[in-house]
Amino acid sequence: MKRLEILCIDDDEPVREYLRELLEPEGCRVTPASGADQALQLLATRSFHVITLDLMMPDVSGMELLRKIRRTDPNVAVIILTAYPSVESATDAIELDVAAYLKKPFAGDDLRRAITSVVRKKQIVVRREDEMHVSIGNTIRSLRKSRGLTLKELGRRCDLSPSQLSLMERAGCVTTVSTLFRVASALDVRVADLIGDY
Repeated sequence: MKRLEILCIDDDEPVREYLRELLEPEGCRVTPASGADQALQLLATRSFHVITLDLMMPDVSGMELLRKIRRTDPNVAVIILTAYPSVESATDAIELDVAAYLKKPFAGDDLRRAITSVVRKKQIVVRREDEMHVSIGNTIRSLRKSRGLTLKELGRRCDLSPSQLSLMERAGCVTTVSTLFRVASALDVRVADLIGDY
């Protein structure tokens, strides 16, 4: 499985740093977000396997942010980390399909176990996602070469850098539908032709 992508949403910098120090040695890549706006901007451009979410933040409640996250990504695993647990928030967390609900301060092993449980449940999905990115990359490379285009030439047609296209062909990045549309248009095919059976 590829490196686990974790978004840590917490207004407390020491908590964000603790999670990075705890999880990156385990093979995770932890991306910090100090509030709702930053988190939503990151979620608009990147995919994450797991989100850790603080419930008490200055700009918006964690539950309100979770509802917004669920509208854009109903499947991402969310782990609640809160210093103020309550029956109400625990009930809401269940309704919003939260993977785990941990009280701060929490033991590092408890968080590791929660993430391991999430990974076990999602591993098949993640593996299929990896396969899809490899398939898309191979298709783009094949179509580009069949048209006699270099990465630079294709990049000019779809307004992407050669390095971005190279990453796509090597399945080294998560590609948005908008980017796929631009590449498909430049290659004169449909987006569905790049995605194939996925």
